[in-house]
Amino acid sequence: MEFTLKTHLRASAQDIYEAWLSSEGHTAMTGAIATSSDKVDDEYSAWDGYITGKNLELEPFRRIYQSWRTTEFSEDEPDSRLEVILEQTDDGTTITLKHTNLPDHGEQYRTGWEDHYFQPMKVYFTKSKSK
Repeated sequence: MEFTLKTHLRASAQDIYEAWLSSEGHTAMTGAIATSSDKVDDEYSAWDGYITGKNLELEPFRRIYQSWRTTEFSEDEPDSRLEVILEQTDDGTTITLKHTNLPDHGEQYRTGWEDHYFQPMKVYFTKSKSK
């Protein structure tokens, strides 16, 4: 199973990319503890260890491609794949999130991205602009 989501943030592609791939930035923009890296093959975790994976391909300020799984995946289920595409616009960045190779129960992650990533990111980047 797979799905694609889009959102727009009033932040630069560089700011979003750097926040996503730094432990401090990822934690701040989601409100949950994360460890992250901007290096290919490095592992990451988010939401206090609920999400784990590895950076597979990185194109600075344009694309993040990662393996992705949660603690709800069974041991025999392979990692899913997450592709985050950042498109700079005149007034911010459009994010296209493609989540593929999900297990049958993966539909639940669609609302998770909206509620636990896109909404907190909108608040975070609005606050960081006003500082």
